[in-house]
Amino acid sequence: MARTKKPDIASTAPILAYKGFNEDLACTPQGKFFQFESGKTYRHDGKVKACESGFHAITGHPLALFKYYAPAGTRICQVEISGQMDSDDGGEKTAAEILTIGKEIGLTQLILDAAKWVIDRAKPVDGNYTAAASERVNTDDIGGAATASGYQGAATASGERGAATASGDWGAATASGTRGAATASGERGAATASGTRGAATASGTRGAATASGTQGAATASSYQGAATASGEQGAATASGDWGAATASGDWGAATASGEQGAATASGFEGKARGKDGCALFLVERAMSGEILHAWAGIVGTDGIKPDQFYRLVDGKPVEVA
Repeated sequence: MARTKKPDIASTAPILAYKGFNEDLACTPQGKFFQFESGKTYRHDGKVKACESGFHAITGHPLALFKYYAPAGTRICQVEISGQMDSDDGGEKTAAEILTIGKEIGLTQLILDAAKWVIDRAKPVDGNYTAAASERVNTDDIGGAATASGYQGAATASGERGAATASGDWGAATASGTRGAATASGERGAATASGTRGAATASGTRGAATASGTQGAATASSYQGAATASGEQGAATASGDWGAATASGDWGAATASGEQGAATASGFEGKARGKDGCALFLVERAMSGEILHAWAGIVGTDGIKPDQFYRLVDGKPVEVA
């Protein structure tokens, strides 16, 4: 998308935005390493220009963060920006003079914020239990949003940047467009985001979340939930007890943070981590896709550390960032 030149402007009040970091809360703006700390405020000296100079943050669709950071291994913070600012065309990303690091949020909250961002900009859809939106966006329009809040409801948003939310019992939400967000918060709900950089969250009991697009994020936060990320650089997180997280795409990451959960990384150079007592399953593949080795273990035994990512190298689990 071509940039439209905009002059620097002075903000009368801080703007809430999102920023991604590596696991050390650092990043490399304009190729230079910069270490941040939570709660601190930073000021940029010199010209502020989007994509060139200043502190950058996502001020448009929250899932645009995945355009610059893969879900796997990325820490996400809410931030405030102020002072001189310059945005790219459409306001997706903004460079600012002043940046304040706010609270750290997880994938689940980012997904919920993304769904709200789209729904706030969408036209209402008639119907109590089933809604559908397939509006395609251009530079001036925002994709549709579908919400099903009733019992056994289903919501589908197939347009780009669409959001689907099914909050009723046994509800199903599907967002198949680019950067779509699907949230099923009712019991046994199923959320599927199949578009590039899509995000799916299933917070109900035994819910299932699937993100099949590149750099997608799937989160199952409930008891016995299942999260699957099958695209490249996808991230799957099962935070409920007895949950299962599977990252089958290349360079994917699987996290089991609930009690007695299981995390599986079966793609090329995939990685997995878990809470103490969780099971890890790792597969080592050649670049051709051929399986070279497989390994299974329990976190807290045989030197496997809690909350530490592992990748299988020469048949042995190796700590990775």
